[in-house]
Formats: sequence, structure tokens, C-alpha cells
Amino acid sequence: MTSPSRQKKGAFAFRPSLARLVTTKRLLARIVLFFEQLLPPLMPVLSVIAFYLSASWFGLFRSVPDWLRILLLIVFAAAFLVSLLPFRTLRWPKVAEADRMLEERNGLPHQPVTVQEDEPAFDTPFGRVLWREHQTRMAEKIAALDAGLPRPDIAVHDRFALRAVPALLLVTAFGYSLSINGGSIRDALQAAPEQVVSDPAVRIDAWVTPPSYTGRAPVYLTSDGSEQAPIGIPQFSGLTVRVSGGKTAEKVVFRKANGEAQDIAVQADTKPQQTAASGSEQQTAAPASQALVAQTHMMKLQENGALEVNGRRWSFDVLPDKAPEIAFDGLPKPSVNGALEIGFTVKDDYGVQEAHAEIVPVETDPTATPLYPLPEYRLDIPRRNARDAKGVTSRNLTEHPLAGKRVRITLVAKDAAGQTGRSPPYEMVLPSRPFNEPLAAAVAEERQVFALDTRKMPQAIALNEALTIRPEETIPKLTNYLLLESALTRMKLAKGEDALKDTAQYLWEIALGMEDGDLSLAERKLREAQQNLADALDRNAPDEEIKKLMDELRKAMQDYMTELAERMQNAPMQPNQNAQNILRQQDLERMMDQIENLARSGNRDAAQQMLSELQRMMNNLQAGRPQRGQQSQENSEARKQIDKLGEILRDQQKLMEQTFRLDQQLRDRMQRGETDMGGNDPLLDEMNPGENGEPQDQQQGQQGKEGQQPSDQMTAEQLREALKQLRAQQDALGKQLGELQKSLGEMGMKPGPGFGQAQREMEGAGRELGQGRGQPAVEGQGRALEALRQGARDMMNQMMQAQQGQQGQGPNGQVGQGDQNGRDPLGRPRQTQGPDFGDNVKVPDEIDVQRAREILDAIREKLGNNPPQEMERRYLERLLDIQ
Repeated sequence: MTSPSRQKKGAFAFRPSLARLVTTKRLLARIVLFFEQLLPPLMPVLSVIAFYLSASWFGLFRSVPDWLRILLLIVFAAAFLVSLLPFRTLRWPKVAEADRMLEERNGLPHQPVTVQEDEPAFDTPFGRVLWREHQTRMAEKIAALDAGLPRPDIAVHDRFALRAVPALLLVTAFGYSLSINGGSIRDALQAAPEQVVSDPAVRIDAWVTPPSYTGRAPVYLTSDGSEQAPIGIPQFSGLTVRVSGGKTAEKVVFRKANGEAQDIAVQADTKPQQTAASGSEQQTAAPASQALVAQTHMMKLQENGALEVNGRRWSFDVLPDKAPEIAFDGLPKPSVNGALEIGFTVKDDYGVQEAHAEIVPVETDPTATPLYPLPEYRLDIPRRNARDAKGVTSRNLTEHPLAGKRVRITLVAKDAAGQTGRSPPYEMVLPSRPFNEPLAAAVAEERQVFALDTRKMPQAIALNEALTIRPEETIPKLTNYLLLESALTRMKLAKGEDALKDTAQYLWEIALGMEDGDLSLAERKLREAQQNLADALDRNAPDEEIKKLMDELRKAMQDYMTELAERMQNAPMQPNQNAQNILRQQDLERMMDQIENLARSGNRDAAQQMLSELQRMMNNLQAGRPQRGQQSQENSEARKQIDKLGEILRDQQKLMEQTFRLDQQLRDRMQRGETDMGGNDPLLDEMNPGENGEPQDQQQGQQGKEGQQPSDQMTAEQLREALKQLRAQQDALGKQLGELQKSLGEMGMKPGPGFGQAQREMEGAGRELGQGRGQPAVEGQGRALEALRQGARDMMNQMMQAQQGQQGQGPNGQVGQGDQNGRDPLGRPRQTQGPDFGDNVKVPDEIDVQRAREILDAIREKLGNNPPQEMERRYLERLLDIQ
């Protein structure tokens, strides 16, 4: 390296950038000179390495004996050490050598690099100035210096180009190593494998059959084992090897990844069987039978490994089968009739086979002797073998003794390989049947006491006796009293498990009879028919059995709907019960027909899913049970406010249409310049308010009989006066809206901002009407209508929330109403939502397209008649969205 004092000489002293550039060029030049020294002695080293790799890839080390393999390894090691001896002469080039190389390779005369450090021979003032000028001119040529690439001139050291031999040999050996007979560079360091002679007379047929649930096709192995990469197969796949031919039994081995060898046994039914024969015949027949009879070897692949048979080898990469995953999709919730509804999501790499909910009580007594096992809750998977599925299942567990108790629910999913996945547990009170009859609820409690622990039968008997202390006051029906007495006798005589279960069932039937009469029996038969059909679809029952079960389901459904209709006819009408909440028989028949058609066409999964939807819909059906408390009075008051709001909406709509009509006629008069069309003013008489502030309607009826509008004979001034008289009606509607807000506040409800906005718009529209301006009044009335609808939606939301809080909880904390979204099981709006404000209208799917087409045709026809009024034309264009 050049010292700092030397770098300051010549032009380097007053041009530091030039000094740094020269230093960099010198470093590059020294590196180039070093590689020029390094490459010639490196060629023997690379040649030795190439010969070693070629010998390894050609399989030389695995084909020779061990002593020769070790000898060859020593020879290669000695040759490698000898080839390293020339590296002893390597040295780092000097600065002068780098400067000389830069000047020679760049063709610079007068040595511009070295001259910067030379001194003149005669140290005179003129000589120093002349020498400095020479150094400056030479320094300008240094900026274009280039060290270039190394020039080792290997041809001088290898005049016959023998270096090409190891290169060609290396490329050829690498290509050969990719074949089945190619070697590896590790062969020289390990003992040669045992030489297995392949018998050409032996035929091997091998294939891998993935499990059926994976949906993958079998993989057939080539006869020569030419597969290079491991074959990827699913876990638990079946390996089948069929060996035939040859004179002796062929050995089939599966070698695991850790080197452990496992013999694959011959299947018992494919072993050659020999009958009793004479000694000479048995000796000659044994080899022949082994040669002629094919032997089949089978095993399950559960880990990585290789198959070795008759000198051939196949490697397998087993893809592990992960356990399924399952989780809750939302929180479990009860339905109307007390059924438990669970939403879930499942995931598996090949599909979930079955899933269920594990329900266990939170508080358990180890010494208790329950009469019934834990409840069974099977989850309906939407698609069989679904890899990523989402579904909802509804099951009625109200008959189980754990109903009403706090339980822990865990979802469990199982795949076809037998692996299971579990969800985090969720604790809740298991839904129970909401009994509205106190006597029925007491009987159900008796049954629950000894069903959870048979040792508590005396306590249940005491509860039954307490119910019959004063039967004339607590039990109005003699039949119910006799049933309780008979149940008491059974409870005292029940000893064994069967007798206890019969008694528990008898008490449950008594409770249901007291609550619903024959409706509960019909509901149970319907539930049993649905479950039988679901089980048949799950096990792929024949079509004859499916048809029989469908007929039973139809009959049970008919009986249930008949009992339900009779009950609703006899029961008083409740606020949540009207014609919209009753399922039509045609809807149910259509669903059952679709279920049967899907099952008979082979789509059993879709049929099972639709049956699950039918069960869920029936569980959420409101059965017309009367509600208790002050609910009826509160609903009646809410109904009055809803009706009052509906009247305000209708009156405001009519007033806006009347204002629009008068404004259009006034504009027509003004455009034609007509100021007088008659002295009569029938519309003024019609709009003349009476004593209570309402318009008189008698003259309007008389004018309607003549078939013409009263305003057709009015002048422009009369029309303007008629607009001014509409202000009284607008102010009256604003006053009614204020009274409505006050009534809502008294009910504990907060009027929404929409009502306040509507009242302000009404006041503005009234002022415009007072000045005879129709168009601004119509715009304000339209905004008032929109604000009224928004306020109505806010009011309905508050009413629904209050209703859910007051009457949504039945006995045992269960929901006693229908769908929490305010709709019946078929998605139709309930009457408690009040009048239809136009924001939830849904056209039935069957007439959706046809009805829309008819509406569009009518609008186009009316627009094609060129309406004379500009506002009407703009309105029609907005409907068609062509502006």
C-alpha cells in the first residue's frame, strides 16, 4: 500500500480526488494480478474434484468391494493434497507491479502513474515548474485507467488442453446420476449396499389405493421402479404388491425412513394350499405351486419409507391426515318450542364424516344414579365429506331431565380416519319446554327430580302429594286429579329401571296433556317421523323405505297441523297471532315433495339438509299458546300508537297529492295566460273546513258523480286560494304528530329524530301553502314523509326491543315468541310491526320477473303518450332511470 506521504507527491498533493481514484485502481489491479497467479494452480485441484464426482455419480464406489473403495478414496485424497502444493508460492502483488500493469494494459506512455512519485534530476526553480506541469498533464490520463479481467494464460500451463477431459466427464456423469442406476457422492463414505440380483422371471404388480374418503385415484407403480422423486400419497393408504412367477417365494420389504426394515406378510387367502399326496408327488408339486400361484402382500402406509422387492425400490412420501376442526358459529340459542339451535363450522382436509354436540351437566353428584344417559345431539353436516362447511342444527331436548339445568356443550367432529376434533366448551342453561299451565310445570318438575337421581323418589312423591292437598281449589278438572292420583300410585310401586322409566314417561305425558292436549302427542309423532326419515337418509336406505317414511311424515304433519288449527280456532287471538303467522299446508307439502324427489334422485345430502330446515322451521313455529301478565294491555296501547302513526302517514300522502294536483293546474293556467274560467268555485266549498277542522266531503261525492274534477272550472286565482286553504290541514297533521310524540314519551319510549325533522318540514310546508306556493310545499311534504318513515322505523325498533325484554322470556327463561327478527318461520312480517311503510316489501319469487316487466311496460307506455306536465314526465323518467 502507498503511504500517505507518498500519495501527497506530484499532482496527488493538490488533487485529493485523483489520489483516491488511483488508490482504488491499484487495489483492483492487485486483485487481478492475484487471481492470475491463483487460477493456474487451481486447475489440478478442480480436476481431482471433477474425477471424484464423476466416479461417484457413475456408481463406481457402490459397485466395487469395500477394500477397493477405501483404496480409491485414499488415492483421491492424496491427489487432492498434492494438487494443493503449488499454492505455497502465492503472494500478494506489490504496488509497483500494479502500477506497471495499469500502464501496460491501458497503453499509457511516459508512465503517468509512477511519474507522480518521481523527482527531477536537477532541482532548479525552472526544472521544478516544468516537472510539475508534466505531472499535471500525466495525471489527467489516469481517470481512464481500467484494470480489466484476470489473464491467467492457462494455455501456457496446459498446452494439450487436457483440462477439457474432467469437464466433459463431469457433465456426462451428472446426467447418468439422474437414472435409476446412478450413484451418489456419499457412496465413497459408506459401505456398498447388498447386491440384489433381479430375477427376470418374477413379475411384480404394485399399486397404492388411497382411502375412499380422500377422493383420489389409485397410484400404479412402474414395473422397473423408475420413479425418482418420492411418491406423495395420503396417510392410511393401502399398499398392494402382487408377486407372480419365479421359483421361490419373493421377499417384500418396506424400509422406514429411520432404516428399520419391515417384512410385508402374504395374505392368508393367497398362500398356496397343498393337498395331501405321496412323498414324491409332494416334493415335485411344491416348487411348481409356488411358481404358479401369485402371492399378494398388503399393508397400510402410515409413515415415510420405501418398498423393496426383487431389486427394485419405490419411495413414498406419506401426507399426514390432520384432525378435523369444529367451532361454534354464534352462540347456541333456544327456539320457540324450546328446541336447542346450534350453529357450527367444520374444517377437514378430506371432509368430516360426522359431528355431534357433547352435553354434560356442570354440577354433578358422583353418587347420583340418573335414570337416563346424557342427551344425544347429532349435527347435520350440510354436505357429506365437506371440507369447509357451515350449518345450523335444531334438536328438541326438552324431554330430557337435564332441560332447565346448566350444562357444558362441546362440539365434536370425526373424520373417516377416526380422528376427532373438539371445540372450546360453552356453558348455558339447556332449553326446557315453556309450560304456561302451573300444574303442568309442577308435574314436569316431579319427573325431573327422580329422573336425575332415582334416590330422590320420596321427594318426588312428596311433591305430588302436595299438589293434591286441596284439589277443588288447585285442580279444576277432575281428569287431571285422577291422573295425578294414578301417577302417585305408579311412583310408589316403581322399583326397577324399566318401571321407573315408564313412570317418568307417564308423568311427561300427563304434563303435556295438561298443557296442550292432543297437540303435544301430534308434535311428538311428527318429531319421531322426522327423526326416522333423517336416520334413513343417513344410512342410504332404499327408495321403498324412504317412500314409506315420507308417507308417515306426511300423515304426522297433517295430524299436527290439524290439531294446531283447532287449537288456534279455540284460543283467543293474541297480538302476535294472525293469519300471517300460520304456515300454509301448500308450503309444507311442497317442501316434503322436494325432500322425496331429492332422495329418490340420489341427492340424499340435499334431502337431508332440507329436512333439517323443515325441522328448524317447525321448531320456530308459534303454536298459539296464550301469554300471561299485562302483555295484552301494553300491546293494545302500542297498537293504538302504531295505528295513529299510520293515519298520519296516509293523510300526509293524500295532502301531498292534492297539493301537487292544484300546483300543476295553477301552472297550466299561468302558461296559457288564463285568469278566469268561471265564477263557480266548488273546490273552495269542498275545502271549506267544518267545526272540527276537517274538510266537508259531501260536495266531493256529488262532483265525483258528474265524472269531472272540481278544479277543472277554477281560475288561477281560485287555485292559489285553494292552496292557501290547505295550510289548515297541514298544521293539523303537525299537531297530531306532536301529540303522538308526547304519547310515546309517556309510554317510556324516546321519539326518534325523524319525528322532529318531519314536524319541522310540516311547518315549513304549511308556510309555503299559506303563501300559495305549491312546488316548495310539495317538496317539503315529501321530505316530511321520508322523515316520518324514518321515525316509524325507529319507533318499531324500540317497540320490538321492549317486547323482547318484557314478553320474550317465558317459563324457565325460554323464549316464548317467534323469530327475533320480527318475522314468522317463513320470513313474513308479523303484525306487531305495524303498518307497512314501504321499506320491507318483498315480491314473491314466482312473479318477480313478470311483475317487473308489466310495471316497466306500463311506465314506458305512459311516457310514450308525451305527458303535457313537465313534472310528471320527469317523474316517469326517473322511474326508468334514463335521465
